[in-house]
Amino acid sequence: MADRVTFQVRDAGDPDLAGTYDLALAFECIHDMSDPVSVLGAMRRLVGPGGTVLIVDERVPDAFAPHGDAVERMMYGFSVLHCLPVGMVEQPSAETGTVMRRATFRRYAEEAGFSRVDELPIANDFFRFYRLTA
Repeated sequence: MADRVTFQVRDAGDPDLAGTYDLALAFECIHDMSDPVSVLGAMRRLVGPGGTVLIVDERVPDAFAPHGDAVERMMYGFSVLHCLPVGMVEQPSAETGTVMRRATFRRYAEEAGFSRVDELPIANDFFRFYRLTA
């Protein structure tokens, strides 16, 4: 694969990279970011028209349930004790945390300029898979 794959350390916000990629990926991190809309916007610019952004983030229910299942309770624990505080270090902050509902993610994607947000039909107890297109 060495003749087909290269690795580079670059600033994803570099305007010279706009539209040069077919695919941009973010795994289990959007909910940790203080400014997820800016990051999603940079990813949209990286792939340009026709490109795809794949986001993998926690699968949480769309509404709070006081007697949620074990996965939901675990996600709230992670959120309160780690992800939310990490995302609040830099201010101003979206203050998302692990428990990022579908509607919140869709709003972030729309604010970043995506016209389409598809949830991929991949069965997984912990993660939800989103395909974003400009």
